Amino acid sequence: SLTSELPWKYCNNPWNSETCRNPYEKPFNEACSLSNESYPCADLGEDYRDCKNSTSSSSQAYFCEFVNNANNTVKLFVKNVTDPVGEFWEKKALEQTGGIDEPGGLKTELVITLGIAWVICYFCIWKGVKWTGKVVYFTALFPYFLLTILFIRGVTLDGASQGLEYYLKPDFSRLQDSSVWIDAATQIFFSYGLGLGAIVALGSYNKYHNNVYKDALIVCSVNSCTSIFAGTVIFSFLGFMAKEQGVDVADVAKSGPGLAFLAYPSAVLQMPLSPLWSCLFFFMLMFLGLDSQFCTMEGFITAVVDEFPKYLRPHKEIFIAVVCLVSYIIGFSCISRGGIYVFQLFDEYAASGMSLLFLMFFECIAVSWGFGARRFRLAMHDMIGYYPSYFFVGCWSVITPAICAGVFFFKLFTWKNIVYQGYHYPWWAHAIGYSMAASSMICIPAYATWLWFTTPGTWREKMDTIVSPTLDLTEIRPKGSEAANLSKLTHL
Repeated sequence: SLTSELPWKYCNNPWNSETCRNPYEKPFNEACSLSNESYPCADLGEDYRDCKNSTSSSSQAYFCEFVNNANNTVKLFVKNVTDPVGEFWEKKALEQTGGIDEPGGLKTELVITLGIAWVICYFCIWKGVKWTGKVVYFTALFPYFLLTILFIRGVTLDGASQGLEYYLKPDFSRLQDSSVWIDAATQIFFSYGLGLGAIVALGSYNKYHNNVYKDALIVCSVNSCTSIFAGTVIFSFLGFMAKEQGVDVADVAKSGPGLAFLAYPSAVLQMPLSPLWSCLFFFMLMFLGLDSQFCTMEGFITAVVDEFPKYLRPHKEIFIAVVCLVSYIIGFSCISRGGIYVFQLFDEYAASGMSLLFLMFFECIAVSWGFGARRFRLAMHDMIGYYPSYFFVGCWSVITPAICAGVFFFKLFTWKNIVYQGYHYPWWAHAIGYSMAASSMICIPAYATWLWFTTPGTWREKMDTIVSPTLDLTEIRPKGSEAANLSKLTHL
């Protein structure tokens, strides 16, 4: 970004292919035209123009004529034409290889930037949650400023309405696809920080009478509105890109980690002082990533330190440094030239999807049926002074576990192996993925079994000790608090 001209604006770079057409030099309606003759749908694709109609076996097609970077005039089918933004992402930023079995060696720029990211992360959390809270004031608010500016520019572009229609108009036939449900659940879990330990860890720093009920409602509302707002920004630019390339929005809006790196870099090209806005955008992206990483790291570190306080608490800063270093080394697998395939494997099997659904199901069961939804409601009353709605009791006990279990089994019964941009992974890659998923999910039944056989007592005594321990509120409440002075409830 620190250049007078952004490198993904042109097709004359060393990494560009001969099929690259620069849509900013000549608009689509000037460079491309509809053919007079029709072509078989088998060649064009079932989702192209008249081919969408099941009764049609052929369709007219758009062809683009332009001078490529080899200085040859070519005429290509519009779907075979590439754009400079996409080629910069795949051929320059990633130098993407043909598959997971072609690692291609580490990419030096990514090794350096990943190292910088972990160093920043370390210095943001090494002093604990109070220091992290101060950092988040800036890192959380700055993206809203930039998103607002991009929103104003995005919705004024030609083709934005096409992208927004694709974004906001539901396609109910997709509800039959289990991957849609998995992606929706994963989005909720990640955006709210559920199932990762972060909320529990950060919540442990709250004061006893902090109104977590109100905080939860505010966080959910702001988070969902932010997701909708960010989606509006992205799809306004995707609509513009689709119009410039002469293809459907679906052909541009390919899911995956590269979506933001296609839509937003294209967005900054439409703004004055593009390099400046590009720098601000990537700073924003870094801050968003750091925010998520702060919480995830804090959740892990707090849990481990609390488990072994005698050994780790006096050396917490060193422990955090070791965790960051190990995480950095593990990250090498994702920053080789074939690393994007490893990243997708982690994303599908280890960090989200089935694993998170499984964990969230048992987390709900542990709270609502183990500890007990009634006891949990009483505990919240003791902390905030009033009872939460019975609607939330129903969510904890029935609705959320049922949704998690339903989506989990729906995905299981309609299982399809991961495919990334048309690439089918080899069997051994899927085996590694299944092992990663199992390593997360096996912890719950394995620990439960170990705890059951090592806890003395009868069946009923074991259940009471393991699942429903009695809490002495006089030890938990702050001395002199309203609950300590007025409440007659002493145990839960």
